[in-house]
Amino acid sequence: MKKYLFTEITSIAIVVLSLIPIPEEPPLADVPLIDKWVHFVMYAALSLVMWFDHIVMNKKAMSPTFLLLTFLYPAFLGGMMELAQAYLTTCRSGDFIDFVANVIGAVIGVICCFLFNKLWKEKNSDRR
Repeated sequence: MKKYLFTEITSIAIVVLSLIPIPEEPPLADVPLIDKWVHFVMYAALSLVMWFDHIVMNKKAMSPTFLLLTFLYPAFLGGMMELAQAYLTTCRSGDFIDFVANVIGAVIGVICCFLFNKLWKEKNSDRR
């Protein structure tokens, strides 16, 4: 069993969803900025999945270094996906504003990870 299985699965899902052709009329196309909301949610979720994997596998709170990684990895992946869309596909286009939405999602995700980490520490310090 892989150590960070859910992080790997989530990353693969993001890569696939980022590179497959989108329908002519995407679902929820009438929602303002739906594309940016999707980017935001995917990368916030990736940060949270990383936190979850870490807690489940290590049974201890994240270190500040790993907490930083819960931002850096999603932000890096988001940048790579925008470059891949721009240069490796003919059905998608890279967009700097999409990258900004990815990074904002990662920032919100890491803030949530920080708060969850703090709550987890407090809950588990009471048990000792």
